Amino acid sequence: MPVHDWTRVSAETFHHFHTEWMTKISDALNDGILPPEYYAMAEQVAGDIGPDVLTLRNGKAFEPGSPGTGTQLAEVPPKVRFTASAEMDIYAEKQRTLVIRHSSEDDIVALIEIVSPGNKGSRRVFRAFLEKAAAALARGYHLLLIDLQPPTLRDPQGIHGALWSEICDDSYKAPPDKPLTLAAYSAGAVKQAFVEPIAVGDALPDMPLFLTSGYYVSQPLEATYESAWRGVPKRWRAVLEVQPA
Repeated sequence: MPVHDWTRVSAETFHHFHTEWMTKISDALNDGILPPEYYAMAEQVAGDIGPDVLTLRNGKAFEPGSPGTGTQLAEVPPKVRFTASAEMDIYAEKQRTLVIRHSSEDDIVALIEIVSPGNKGSRRVFRAFLEKAAAALARGYHLLLIDLQPPTLRDPQGIHGALWSEICDDSYKAPPDKPLTLAAYSAGAVKQAFVEPIAVGDALPDMPLFLTSGYYVSQPLEATYESAWRGVPKRWRAVLEVQPA
């Protein structure tokens, strides 16, 4: 299913789809994509970080290479158009923060965020979003960003360009014909980015979701997108399915 042009409908309509999609992503992760010692929950709050989907580990030891644990980065790198790596500022790595944890003491491992129009709606809100994402990486939380919103004056190179400039530099330039962004981040001592630019009309590729700095599972974005699409009211599906003249 091709990615739709969500600028044709209201922010409320995208929010409805956004809610459906994050539920489908969470369901897929819990239905066999994640190793047995991991689980995903939607809209949980981790300290001052409020992701769409939060992946937690239940305290058992992680054993790479056992059945159902995903793929080693060193053996099979994700198939994406751009990759980059950088070390974050030492102060950012060591900053003291208050983190709220579940009473079970399950560890936070990774965050998934679907960017909404509201995330780019104002300078203040967008700044808060970037700070949240950068803080997550600084704390060692792996991250997957899904941005189907077109670039704005606040992120002319897309969401990855804006976030990467917070981490190290502003060298990333988004392809003009691929303005939307899928970006996965490994949050080890050296932060690694795996970026796939896309456009309206493209099929969504699978993207990596890192569980350790060198291990990931593949997130089936196309399948979960299509499943969530069925929950969009026909009134708005008709608008989004209209072919441009």
